[in-house]
Amino acid sequence: MRIGIISQWYDPEPVVIPGNLAEDLVSRGHEVRVLTGFPNYPEGKIYPGYQQRWNDRSRQSGATVRRVPLYASHDASGAHRAANFLSFSATSSLAAWKFLAGVDVVYVYLTPATAFAAAAMLKALRGIPVVIHVQDIWPESVTSSAMAPSGRVGRTVERSLHAVMRRIYRASSGIAVIAPTMRDMIVARGADPRRTRVILNWADEKLFRPVDSSEHARRDIGRRDRCTIMYAGTMGPFQNIEGAVRAAASLADRSEIDLVLAGSGTAEQAARDLTRDLGADNIRFLGRRPIADMAALYAAADFQLVSLRNLPIFQGTIPSKLQSALACGSPVVVSVPGDCAELVETNGVGLACPPDDWRLLADRFRQAAKIPADEHAEMTRRAHQVYQTRMSRQAGVDQLEDMLIEAAVTGRREP
Repeated sequence: MRIGIISQWYDPEPVVIPGNLAEDLVSRGHEVRVLTGFPNYPEGKIYPGYQQRWNDRSRQSGATVRRVPLYASHDASGAHRAANFLSFSATSSLAAWKFLAGVDVVYVYLTPATAFAAAAMLKALRGIPVVIHVQDIWPESVTSSAMAPSGRVGRTVERSLHAVMRRIYRASSGIAVIAPTMRDMIVARGADPRRTRVILNWADEKLFRPVDSSEHARRDIGRRDRCTIMYAGTMGPFQNIEGAVRAAASLADRSEIDLVLAGSGTAEQAARDLTRDLGADNIRFLGRRPIADMAALYAAADFQLVSLRNLPIFQGTIPSKLQSALACGSPVVVSVPGDCAELVETNGVGLACPPDDWRLLADRFRQAAKIPADEHAEMTRRAHQVYQTRMSRQAGVDQLEDMLIEAAVTGRREP
């Protein structure tokens, strides 16, 4: 088939799904055209070596990639973030008319939801069917953010976005979602259940894979003779790093666990200040580390921590940190609502507790420290097995290819 892929973010940005999908579809004999922006995520600055221009085309892993200009920003300003999203929706829509003319089907990596604009135009004017891959729930992803407007303006924005999302769901010939509860939510909002399928995201398997623990990595995380739990990733308003710090600090005097935090974000300094105020000597901040080093750092720890706030939008979210950990064969401690906790507990790949309760999280840390070595080894084996059978790149691409073929065959006949 001739397949179009629309994604605001694409390799070399740290968003692996669209690029992996394009590469694998090419390897399976399809012609793939990718419409994306100039790389600027997550810093909000255009990457070195790139200069924004209108007709930028290249070949990546056999796919033709066209990049369109956008307003580059990823700061805390709601206006700047809106400009970032809307600028890509405008320029991609202008470019799609010719660049994606003649494709059999279009895949949209749907975050942000504004990335659907070009696909909507192709669907309406050329009759090209669309498959969307929903990564987060709108409008909640907007309205739950600190950047969202409040009062009457906020309510108007919310109502408008609900209406837009209903139209997107109805216009899509296929809808892939990343968690079971997310499927229930969007079906309740107008998505056709017959066209909606749960496809779990996968990790960057070139980077996240089982490796042996090295002495260098153990020194890097300050490994001591105790249970070591690592949080790796963004430290923002949704991750509740404060709760993890309080949980670990409450166990400092017992010398049971060490908490190692790798990454950065808007909540990092507050977490550092809280650690200092609590006098916790069992918490260490590593700062940002190259993503290529993360598998070795995972191997040097005993568990990976996955934490999110207790918000309705996260009931149907499985954070990418879970896939990365399981791909490396690392057991997890999760403080996340909904599907993520259920997946961990059902498959025996770690410990789970309700979010936003640091005392319960401290209890799970204590339990993790008491798990015998043979049981931990079995958790490690199951973690990698669950990833391979349910979350792997091959499993995900197989299902997305099926959806694209089905949409291409049936979508043209739809009114």
